[in-house]
Amino acid sequence: MKIHLQTPEEIRLQIWKELARASLDRHHEWRTPVLASADADGLPDARTVVLRQVDAVVGQLTFYTDSRSPKVAQLQSQASAVLVFWSARLSWQLRVRVACSVITAGPEVDALWQGVKQSAAAGDYLSPRPPGAVLPPGSGTADATKASASAPTHSFALLRAQVLQMDWLELSRDGHRRAQLSANSWEWLTP
Repeated sequence: MKIHLQTPEEIRLQIWKELARASLDRHHEWRTPVLASADADGLPDARTVVLRQVDAVVGQLTFYTDSRSPKVAQLQSQASAVLVFWSARLSWQLRVRVACSVITAGPEVDALWQGVKQSAAAGDYLSPRPPGAVLPPGSGTADATKASASAPTHSFALLRAQVLQMDWLELSRDGHRRAQLSANSWEWLTP
């Protein structure tokens, strides 16, 4: 059953609640948004990422990534990006403008790696080849990308997205609603 939120405060609070839920619930539709950045030629480049942590107080979203992935170089060159979330259950689209930073080392990365390295996902960050690398002809993907048992280091990194602005759209038979919000502002927009 859908809740009909009325005030900007109610809507803002519910957006952050849904984001927090998505970071914990692997079945939540906002768990895997699309992250769009700009490549070296200034062209858009988009991919699905997995939301791992949400801090509503400071307005940050955190994702895990391979430090060698193309998106890391793109975001280190141009920190501006957009995340797009869609929920059929809510009939909500959320477009989020963010400024991204990549954290490749330090106590936070080390602490999170301790948990990740015990999971099946650890191999993603121990692969001898970076994401998107061309495989040798005739190689099977499973064997060619398998983590090396002797891999001394990992490529695990954090992608921290500072929320700058959100564009919220609710689709409804009773009339669509759209708003643009930042930490200190709210404007109703034409859907």
